Amino acid sequence: MDAQRVTMVTLAVADLSVSRTFYEQLGWIEAEVGNDDIAFYKLRGLFLSLYRREKLTSDIGMPIKKRATGAITLATNYASQAEVDAAFQAALDAGAVAITQPEEVFWGGYSGNFADPDGHMWEVAHNPFWSFDGDGYLVGEA
Repeated sequence: MDAQRVTMVTLAVADLSVSRTFYEQLGWIEAEVGNDDIAFYKLRGLFLSLYRREKLTSDIGMPIKKRATGAITLATNYASQAEVDAAFQAALDAGAVAITQPEEVFWGGYSGNFADPDGHMWEVAHNPFWSFDGDGYLVGEA
């Protein structure tokens, strides 16, 4: 058994239509397996799902806070600072809220943060110590 992996990340969303539009404007392509309650996006090696908050609450059997806590940040890494700037601007154009502008950071990279329509925080980053393999998977030592 390979326990060190993540196969799906699910985000609770207030309005699935708004969230679908937001991620579509970022250039994400929805998988054809969703429905009126959930949308799936096939990523490299895992799925991101957007699930209507009330349905997720019903599934897990307990309430979910109205806004994200900020206790988790999802990240997308890019090959250059220019790509980070472009991704950050695309998110703002799609309706994201800027948290921190992209800038050079203490660990030697370049990153910025935004929140999606439900307050889920995303980091866009360039790590000059990591690279991508031929399939576009991130290669690096943690």
